[in-house]
Amino acid sequence: MKYSLKSYDKEHMAKAIGVALPVSFKQSVEICNFIRNKKVSSAKKLLQEVVEKKRAVPFKRFDFDLGHKRKIGPGRYPENASKEIIRLIESVESNAQFKGLNTSNLVITHINAHKASKAWHYGRKSRRKMKRTNIEIFVQEKKEEPNQVKTRKEKPAEKKE
Repeated sequence: MKYSLKSYDKEHMAKAIGVALPVSFKQSVEICNFIRNKKVSSAKKLLQEVVEKKRAVPFKRFDFDLGHKRKIGPGRYPENASKEIIRLIESVESNAQFKGLNTSNLVITHINAHKASKAWHYGRKSRRKMKRTNIEIFVQEKKEEPNQVKTRKEKPAEKKE
C-alpha cells in the first residue's frame, strides 16, 4: 500500500486505509476536513451525530447550491460516508491497540480522501460509473498536557525623579 504521509513514526502512530469505498469523494473530503486533528473518541461521537442528523458537516469546498445550517453555514448530513469513516476509525483504533498504544489519547493527525477507480453499473440501458473513494487515516498517541495558567509578568515600577 502506498500512503500519502511520508513522516510515519512506527512507535507512536497507527494507520488504516479503506480501498474503493462506495461513498462520494466530495462528501469524504468534507468529512475528513471536519474531523482532522480531533481525538478519535470525539470524532466518532461527531460522526455518529451526523448519522443521526443531529449535527451537520460544514461544507467549505464543495458548497455550491447548498442550504445553510444553523451556526455553520453551508452543510449536509452525509450518512453513508460517515458510517464508512466510523468503520475506518474503529479499524485504526484496533490497529493502535494491537501496537500497544493508549487508545484514550489517540488523535487523528492525518486523514485523506482520494478518488478510486470507478466501476460500471452493469445491466443498465444507459450505464453509469459508481462513486468510489480511497480513504487513509493516521492516528498518533498524544500525551495530555495539563492546562497551564499563564501569569502576567509584572513590570518593575519606574522611579520618577
